[in-house]
Amino acid sequence: MINDIEPARSEVRTFLQSCGEPSSINSSLVRAVSYCTLAATLGALSLTTATATNLLDMNFYLSGPSYEGVLPPCDYPKALLKISERFKEKENAFWNSNLQIVGFQSIRETAYRPGAADTIPARFCSGLVYVSDGRSHTIHYSIIEDGGMIGARWGVEWCVAGLDRNWAYSPACTTALP
Repeated sequence: MINDIEPARSEVRTFLQSCGEPSSINSSLVRAVSYCTLAATLGALSLTTATATNLLDMNFYLSGPSYEGVLPPCDYPKALLKISERFKEKENAFWNSNLQIVGFQSIRETAYRPGAADTIPARFCSGLVYVSDGRSHTIHYSIIEDGGMIGARWGVEWCVAGLDRNWAYSPACTTALP
């Protein structure tokens, strides 16, 4: 009986020698088992079905923004003051200039809500501004609903032709028009 075991042992030794070191067999086995475990886990996760929203989720329907279209007129003093202050700040901070707007003239509305029906309401205006260097320039601006700080109220976007030094609305402030 002992003699029958010896040939089996020699076959096992031969097989192990052909496979390499016992540590490489163990690491290959561990790697194979971990891959199979990962595949089984991912397979089990993909078998779960999507569920409908629960009752609590359905009570809080988010309908999106609802715009009222209530905007101040083009000659609204707070809007003109905001333009004047921001112009002065921009000229001083970025262009090392003391230019400031000293007056507005011929302010008129050029468009109101010119986009599609569900776009953000805006009132587009144009006019003339007098700057502290004695020159007059064309100004185009828009008063935009929810365009203020964190969208809490209306805001103003503006461009003074000839003083759009960073070309944000170039050429000649035409992209500030509707």
